[in-house]
Amino acid sequence: MNCSPGSKKIVLGVSGGIAAYKAAYLASSLVKRGVDVHVVMTASALKLVAPATFWGITSNNVITDLFEPPRQREIVHISLVEDSDLMLIAPATANIIGKLANGIADDMLTTMALVARKIVICPAMNVHMYQNPVVAENIEKLRSRGYIIVEPESGRLACGDEGVGRLADPDKIVEVVDRLIAGAAQDFAGRKVLVTAGPTREPIDPVRYITNYSSGKMGYAIAVEAADRGADVTLIRGPTQLNAPTGIEIINVTTVHEMYNEVICRAAESDVFISAAAPSDFRPKQIHSGKIKKSERYTLELKQTEDILAAVGASKGKTVVVGFAAETENLERNAVEKLKRKNADLFVGNYVGAGSGVFGGDDNEVILFSRDGESVSLPKMSKRKVAKAILDYIFSNFLEEVK
Repeated sequence: MNCSPGSKKIVLGVSGGIAAYKAAYLASSLVKRGVDVHVVMTASALKLVAPATFWGITSNNVITDLFEPPRQREIVHISLVEDSDLMLIAPATANIIGKLANGIADDMLTTMALVARKIVICPAMNVHMYQNPVVAENIEKLRSRGYIIVEPESGRLACGDEGVGRLADPDKIVEVVDRLIAGAAQDFAGRKVLVTAGPTREPIDPVRYITNYSSGKMGYAIAVEAADRGADVTLIRGPTQLNAPTGIEIINVTTVHEMYNEVICRAAESDVFISAAAPSDFRPKQIHSGKIKKSERYTLELKQTEDILAAVGASKGKTVVVGFAAETENLERNAVEKLKRKNADLFVGNYVGAGSGVFGGDDNEVILFSRDGESVSLPKMSKRKVAKAILDYIFSNFLEEVK
C-alpha cells in the first residue's frame, strides 16, 4: 500500500489500445493525489506497456491473469473491486466496450468490471471504429446502465487518420475521477434537477442567425455540482464549445422553441428547475430559405420568443424554480421584478456590462434574490463555487418544502 489509511482506492483497467501508454500518466497523477491505484491489464495491453511500469508508479502488484493463484485467501477480482471507490478503464477499446455491454467476462479486467459498482469508461480507438453503429450502440448501453463515459477527443490518431477517437486528455480524466471520489455531500440524492445552459440560435437565413455571448459555463457548473451531490440531472444545452459533462443526461437544442419544448416536457417532474441558459428574447418574423445577398435592401423584423421561465413558473407546482438575471444596469430592481413576474423562487443576478468578464469567463459575482425578499451577495469566485453556493441556498431554503 502506498497511501495512508482512509485514502481513496481505485482500480485502473488498461486494455490493448495504443493509448495504453497514457495510462501510466493517469496512474502517476492519481498517486500524486494520494489515491491508492491498483492496475489490471488485458493480455493485449501487456504487449504495449510492461506491468513493471505500473508497479513502479503505484507500488502495488499489477493484476494480469484471471487464473493466477491468489496471494491471500480472498478472491481478488471480487474483494479488490468491492473495496474500491470506483473502477476506471482507460483506454477502453471497442473490444472491451463490446464485452462489457454484453456481460462477457473472459479475463480479469472484464470479470472485475462485473463486480464494480461505479465504472468510468474512456473510449479510445480509430475514428471509423468509434463511429460504427455497433460501437455507438454498445456505448449507449453502458451509459444507460450507469457507466460514466468520458468521451474521446478529435485529432490525429495513431493510424494517421483524423477524427474523433483519441483518448480524452488525461488531465480531464483525472478531474472526472477527482470529482467522483471527492465524497461530496449527497444532499441532492433522489432529487431530479433540470438545468438549461448556453445560448440559442434563431436563424435569419441558411447562413446567419441571432445569438448572444453566453458560453454555457455557469449552467454546466450547476449541472456538475448537482450531479456530484447525488441529483439525477438533465442538462438542456444550446450550442456551446464545451465538452459534455459525464454522468448527466444531455439534450441538445438550437432554438428557443426547441429549448421551450424540452423544458416543458420535463419541468413538472423535476424537483428543481434552474434556468441558467441565455435564450434569445427575439426571433426573426420571417426566416429566408435562401441566403440574403449583401446587395439586397433588407429590414430585419423581429418577434418575441417563448418565455421559458415564466411558463414554468406559471404552473410550477412543487418544483423549485430558479432564474438568472444578466443585467447591465439596475441589477437589483430588474432581478426582483423578474422574480415576481415569472413566479420564481430564487433569482441569481449578475452584472454583465463592459469589463465584467462574465460571458466566457471562469469567474462570476452574483447576488441571490429570494421570494421572501432576502438578498445574499456573493464575492467574486469561480463559477463552480457559485454553483455550490446556489445549490446550498436551494437545499437550505426550499427543498424541505418539496419532500
